[in-house]
Amino acid sequence: MAHLSIIGTGNMGQAIAAVAGRGGHTVQLLGAADAATAATGDIVVLAVPYPAVGTVLAERGASLAGKIVVDITNPVNFETFDSLTVPADSSATAEIAAALPDSRVLKGFNTTFAATLASGQVGDLPTTVLIAGDDADAKATLADVVTSGGLKAIDAGDLRRASELEALGFLQITLAAAEKVAWTGGFGVIA
Repeated sequence: MAHLSIIGTGNMGQAIAAVAGRGGHTVQLLGAADAATAATGDIVVLAVPYPAVGTVLAERGASLAGKIVVDITNPVNFETFDSLTVPADSSATAEIAAALPDSRVLKGFNTTFAATLASGQVGDLPTTVLIAGDDADAKATLADVVTSGGLKAIDAGDLRRASELEALGFLQITLAAAEKVAWTGGFGVIA
């Protein structure tokens, strides 16, 4: 079984913790005020808003060496909801990977809403977590956490695919913010 440290105690952090718990994995939930508490998990999930990632990396970067680090962020411009805040030829995950060269950085959970993680369903379909990264073993480890928690996991490719996942997450968020889809719904995958 895996041990996860989830940095961020909001809806997504709690939903991911519940998925891991359903699969029999252990979870350490850390809030923003817990910077002095070591992240003990082999998998560390960054369940914070993208603007907070820089602070988390400044406080914890060195301690994340050798760990699987899962970026769930969507770098949306939340003032305008009209763009992503990273260059078009990059991604939040690529920036995190560059800052953590000794970690195995993955993109995951950013195309799901907390409600669909909690329920395990998107409409009539099982919730699917898309995972991108350059380390096949790290992706398999995260996929095991996801599937043992009752969800589906799909390997979306190498870390370059994070930009497409962020674009998909951005689209889903903007549709929900405009009340065109529900925050309890989202995109389903038939595979």
